[in-house]
Amino acid sequence: MEIKDRIREKAEELFRIYGIRSVTMDEIANHLGVSKKTIYQSFSDKSGLVDEVTRQTLEKSKKNCEYCKKEAKDAVHEIVLTIGTLKEIMDQMNPSVLFDLERGYPGSYKRFLDFMYDYLYDVIVENLQWGKKEGLFREDINESVYAKVRLGTITIPFNEKMFPKSKYVLFEVQQEIHRMFLYSIVSAKGQKLIEKYFKEEPAKTTNPK
Repeated sequence: MEIKDRIREKAEELFRIYGIRSVTMDEIANHLGVSKKTIYQSFSDKSGLVDEVTRQTLEKSKKNCEYCKKEAKDAVHEIVLTIGTLKEIMDQMNPSVLFDLERGYPGSYKRFLDFMYDYLYDVIVENLQWGKKEGLFREDINESVYAKVRLGTITIPFNEKMFPKSKYVLFEVQQEIHRMFLYSIVSAKGQKLIEKYFKEEPAKTTNPK
């Protein structure tokens, strides 16, 4: 593995656990056993490193969405699979990550917002259309409104005033929100599939490589 990739992966790990703001370039260098000069040969500053970590994380999220779409038996199953792929990404994640990004790295935060409101919006709308076509989701759903509401709930678990990390696990909060969303959109036919899939999929939480 090239040194640039090693730096990015270690930074991603440390940012996820401790938050972006609290991790210094010195600490990344110490964890890798290299000099800080070595890091600056690959990344001009911390902002560049944060942006590369953000870009790679979002690319990984896109692969997860594509995997769930490809493997899903139906629209309900796609959402259940999505819950599973979130576990590895959000496991041990520090809730401050998103707010650190917003406060200190506007370019990277914009990259995150573009991913949500462009790419992820389309993914959700396509899933809703698929579910309605199959008769698994309610016919009266306004796809645009529901997609935007779902996007709005993505950042809620990161609000430490609402869900302090001393009392809540980030993934478990996101999992509950996913369930609430799923139960709010299914038809009677779709509801029968929910518990069936939750029983089948709990161990399938590994992200595609």
